[in-house]
Amino acid sequence: MRAADRRAAPLLAVLLITAGCADRPVAPLPVVPPTTAPSSPAAPTTGAPPLAGPTTTDPRPPSVRATRSPSPPAPVPTTRRSTPRPPSPTTPDACLGAVRYDLVLADVGPMPTSLCLATGGVLRIQGIGPGQVTVDRTDLADSHYEAGVVDVRFLRSGTVDVTIPHEGTVHVVTVVVR
Repeated sequence: MRAADRRAAPLLAVLLITAGCADRPVAPLPVVPPTTAPSSPAAPTTGAPPLAGPTTTDPRPPSVRATRSPSPPAPVPTTRRSTPRPPSPTTPDACLGAVRYDLVLADVGPMPTSLCLATGGVLRIQGIGPGQVTVDRTDLADSHYEAGVVDVRFLRSGTVDVTIPHEGTVHVVTVVVR
């Protein structure tokens, strides 16, 4: 088969399909007449379409038709940190696993003093300058800075102290790596 024939084959298929459908008559869809509910004098008329009920363009029976529901309320802003607080160290499931824990310095609230992450976990510190975050065990953790964000990735099991200067004080987050 030549290259020109291969390119023309899909076009020929579309032409044959559309030509084959052109001679059949098209029947209109059935229309369900709208129902009029008696209105009470106390009910205000807003001119808005009803939330549910038959429509003139939906041929499905009323039990199958979709209904419009009111829109959900707008989310309420909170002052919580973007990641949940770690579980209490006394519980058996205190380690968060190999996850990314976001620590946004612009958020209000106390900073964690300790975390438990699995090997491969990342402590992401947002809103800090280059060279400010330090780790005491560079053999267990690797840090990377880019655009106001420091990612500290934990490579091996052990305990790492991450030092973070914030608002004139120095915070130390002790991370237990499992």
